[in-house]
Amino acid sequence: MIVFDLQCGSGHKFEGWFDDSDAYEDQQQRSLIACPICSDTHISKAPTAFAIKSSQPAPSAPDAEPQLMAIAEKISSIVEKNFENVGCDFAKEALKIHYGVSEPRNIRGVTTQEEEKTLKEEGIKYFKVPVSSTDSDDA
Repeated sequence: MIVFDLQCGSGHKFEGWFDDSDAYEDQQQRSLIACPICSDTHISKAPTAFAIKSSQPAPSAPDAEPQLMAIAEKISSIVEKNFENVGCDFAKEALKIHYGVSEPRNIRGVTTQEEEKTLKEEGIKYFKVPVSSTDSDDA
């Protein structure tokens, strides 16, 4: 059994499980693989994340903390630079984008649990990224 990360022509990414690489190629050529989101059959393999096992032991908890903090700071920086801060209007803006009222764009902000429930019910995908309390935009 082999797992491939796949992507449709619209950019949706998903996993596909196959007996072997030949089974994937056969199904792909016969347009038997379809995107679970939009049903597109123009499918290609997407780059796959992988890990390489080191011969050195993993860092102990005290040594790992500074590394984890650096990663968290990098993620926060990327989000701050590449996502528009819509603050408390996150759910409202996400719904506008979802229904074509606003242009698609990367947004960030805050939501209540009730707003998150509404977004899920409407089929809007989002994910939470913890941000540091020193975030200058406070969202």
